[in-house]
Amino acid sequence: MSFNLVVDAMAELFTLDNLFTLAMLLLLQLVLGFDNLLYISIESKRAPADKQKFVRRWGILIAIAMRIVLLFIIVNAIEFFQEELFSLNLGFLFKGAFNGHSLIVLLGGGFIIYTALKEITHLLSVHDLEHEGGGSGRTTFSVIMWIVVMNLVFSFDSILSALALTDVFLVMATAIILSGLAMLVMADRVSTFLEKNRMYEVLGLFVLFIVGIMLVSEGGHLAHIELAGNPVEQMSKSTFYFVLIILIVVDVVQSRYQKKLMAMSGGAGNDG
Repeated sequence: MSFNLVVDAMAELFTLDNLFTLAMLLLLQLVLGFDNLLYISIESKRAPADKQKFVRRWGILIAIAMRIVLLFIIVNAIEFFQEELFSLNLGFLFKGAFNGHSLIVLLGGGFIIYTALKEITHLLSVHDLEHEGGGSGRTTFSVIMWIVVMNLVFSFDSILSALALTDVFLVMATAIILSGLAMLVMADRVSTFLEKNRMYEVLGLFVLFIVGIMLVSEGGHLAHIELAGNPVEQMSKSTFYFVLIILIVVDVVQSRYQKKLMAMSGGAGNDG
């Protein structure tokens, strides 16, 4: 009986419509997973240097399993996350009606903004970047926990987006597993790249900061928040990608210009 169920499930998965939807979901998961990889790379540095690869690997593996659980919960309790939990009305200053979805996105976005600002402040305050020790006194377990938690925050929106494309659980679960495995392959490479090219750490942190802003704006929009009579508008994905492209272009141009100035300075010194 169980074998027949497996056969039926696989037959359902491999229909043309479901395979096309799976490809779309996988692309969506991979695009949204870029922000997640940045956070994982930054957070894993909190673990001892010899445990960072272990932390990234197990954080992602546990998160994949938790994503499947979260998918099952959301599919069966979607109304709970959309149902209003409480509202606040402070007159002209502040209004808002919060549900489970908006609270998760708001808190997740706020924590990402805090993490990005904290890391930027750390880069500016540390005196010796070359000999900076790995880790920050956190236990390996706590770092893995934060990677899993933030992975779920990033997953929440992607799962809700997936539900707009299909209601077939197996298709969504397969997309989550495949994208998670892709993250597992890319996590060490992203961390190694940032370690070898530390000048891009600032760019990565500001990308993470904008991701936090985007999530907070989305949460505020979902909660119908009004500040001084002005409704909070959600940052569109197109705006986010436009800002991301501008950041990358500015960083590349500034890097090349700085190298040119250093070369001119060196040449002037030799002439003297």
